[in-house]
Amino acid sequence: MAKVIRHLSASAAIAVAAVCTAASAQAESGVTFTIGGGARYAPSYFGADHYDTNPTAKVKLNSFTLQGMRFGSDDPNYEKLGPNVHGSFRLVRGRNSSDYSEIAGLDDVTTSLELGLGLGYQAPQWGAFADMRYGVVGHNAVVAEIGADWKPIKTDNFKLSIGPRVFYGSSLYNRTYFGISPSESTASGLAAYSPDGGLVSTGLELSATYQLGNDWAVEGKLNYDRLQGDAADSPIVQQGSREQSSVSLMLTRRVSFPF
Repeated sequence: MAKVIRHLSASAAIAVAAVCTAASAQAESGVTFTIGGGARYAPSYFGADHYDTNPTAKVKLNSFTLQGMRFGSDDPNYEKLGPNVHGSFRLVRGRNSSDYSEIAGLDDVTTSLELGLGLGYQAPQWGAFADMRYGVVGHNAVVAEIGADWKPIKTDNFKLSIGPRVFYGSSLYNRTYFGISPSESTASGLAAYSPDGGLVSTGLELSATYQLGNDWAVEGKLNYDRLQGDAADSPIVQQGSREQSSVSLMLTRRVSFPF
């Protein structure tokens, strides 16, 4: 009998330990994001030669944990070396044509949200990526972006990177932002224009991040892009500028949501 009791006690202890372990793993389940907001000084619309300051935002998935299994990392200095698959996100500001005399008469363009996936490769001192996105809200077009970065400064608190960027857009994308329909031509006085898809711009990006502890950071970006191909030949751009520069500054915070 004593032997049976000892076996039952041991089994009960194992069961309790298993339940506690499962409960602990369950409690660790959750998702961690980096969210941020700030300001961006950029051309008023694609091809413009004048600039506006507008809000800008960032959302990045850092980690996803389910029952103790973690994908990604909560460490702000974590960088997965080697090949990777990642999400891609871009918010494209709309265009209210009546606000600008040089394009008055063109149709307004609504704000667009692009979502997609990308492939990348990260090494200690450099990285490269190729992203493809679709305008799930707004332009409903396909875009692609290719880039690489050299990382001359990378410490626990400060990171600096610089590298080239190449941007492609489908014919629908180019018609949305650079095209002029016959009716728009009549209303605006600009020549009708129907661009094809292809290379939209080439450029350079300089990015810096300063870490303010574990959760907060300040991020800055300086971009220079030159419109190319059919985008550059648009009457919208011809009366504006092919040179498209921007600067942005934002405050970010890492937030976790357990479940």
